[in-house]
Amino acid sequence: MKLSDLLETITPIRVTGWTQDKAKSPEIGSIHYRAQDVLPGGLFVAIKGLKADGHDFIDDALARGASAIVTEKPVVADSICIEVSNIRRVLASMASRFYKNPSETLNIIGITGTNGKTTTAFLIESILSTAGFHVGVIGTINYRYSGKIFPNPVTTPESLDLQRILKDMCKDRITHVVMEVSSHALDLFRVDNCWMDVGVFTNFSQDHLDYHKDMAGYWMAKQRLFSEILKIGPKKGRALAVLNCNDEKGKSLLEIFSDTGVTVGHSTNNLIRDKTFKTDLSGIKGEIITPQGLFHFESPLTGAYNLENILCAVGVGIAFKLPLDTIKNGIETMVSVPGRFEQIPNESGKFVFIDYAHTPGALKNVLSAMQSMARGRIICIFGCGGDRDREKRPQMGETAGNLCDLAVITSDNPRSEEPMEIIRQICIGTQKACRHHYDRSDLKKGFEKKGYVIEPDRRKAIHLGISAARAGDMVLIAGKGHENYQIVGNRTICFDDRLEAEKILLN
Repeated sequence: MKLSDLLETITPIRVTGWTQDKAKSPEIGSIHYRAQDVLPGGLFVAIKGLKADGHDFIDDALARGASAIVTEKPVVADSICIEVSNIRRVLASMASRFYKNPSETLNIIGITGTNGKTTTAFLIESILSTAGFHVGVIGTINYRYSGKIFPNPVTTPESLDLQRILKDMCKDRITHVVMEVSSHALDLFRVDNCWMDVGVFTNFSQDHLDYHKDMAGYWMAKQRLFSEILKIGPKKGRALAVLNCNDEKGKSLLEIFSDTGVTVGHSTNNLIRDKTFKTDLSGIKGEIITPQGLFHFESPLTGAYNLENILCAVGVGIAFKLPLDTIKNGIETMVSVPGRFEQIPNESGKFVFIDYAHTPGALKNVLSAMQSMARGRIICIFGCGGDRDREKRPQMGETAGNLCDLAVITSDNPRSEEPMEIIRQICIGTQKACRHHYDRSDLKKGFEKKGYVIEPDRRKAIHLGISAARAGDMVLIAGKGHENYQIVGNRTICFDDRLEAEKILLN
């Protein structure tokens, strides 16, 4: 594509090294935001990342053959230089144009919220697939379409990668794309120029304050999906919002989508609501009322919080005017989500689960669900990530101390932080709810009194927690879910909670 065509989508501050004569416009063969990926004739966009600044690698990009660069700072270089005021918005705009605006021809469902995005995405994928559509998914666990699965290092890819993926999906005749939209992606303009048909709001609670600094900033990022993304572009005026109004923030979004909001929740003033439901270890059974009528469902998912995810998915089905039997079948055939309250089969009589819960709200949801189903005691093995929101550490500690019989406090991904310092901060909250501290040796014969124990080695902590359980007890290994690695210092090591639990249960 000619550089002049890409520049039609933006308003540069200045352009040097080229008179902007369309007849002399260079051909751009590729776009890059990592200097090491630049190909000859490519365009290098020098975005500032969380750890590195692309402006520091302009010389490297030019050495690799970049024919033009986009910057957010004045730069003197022997090249075409395009200076802009918001380089991430520019990257999103240019990427969409370069890949021929793929989102315009796709039906895109964007899901945002603190918790439940992945499970809701799986449910929507199942409903749309049941309806006969060709579905692609972009989410926390991976991105996938047409039987192909790709690793996804972040929940929502950088705008350039996102537009490329959408273009590839178009080529494979995908009709619908279900996409998890993170607060980082919204704040960093990754989903700008990604035109969505439906936006879904799941819930809102504390997370990512290491990045957003406070809850107001976090919410401002989340609501961009509804206040901006769905309100502009070629689909404005017909884009719908599915809003979980069990959450107060969901209710507040109705001010933006008073006419086109599809409300879901427990109360009778919601368009889509549960009439009755029951949840136990076998799943959730109940009846759901919709504008098209009532239907009975049985889902293998469990916990009241998953009922909210199901209602959101039903909302998307209704938004696309799908028959109720299709929506029902899609819900019932979605068996499980990797790392989301995933049970580890065993013959010990112990009920062992792994879950991605790594926020206070998510941990409370899962432990509350376990309390409602428990026949024995509840043991929770968990930690908190290093170099991330520190304020949630004591909150998670207090949640575990309140809702389980034994809290096994360990490491998650400590990253550059000292594991014992993270654990100390968790224990500030745990000790508010649970004063009894066990030594590891105390638990060799089990435990009777409510308490907590510290074991910084996650492998040993999993062994300790499962070994302390007896038949009928429920064990939750929380925080990492589907992840098969642990980040310690600057090393990423192989580690899978599921496999560690299986090893212990087989012995």
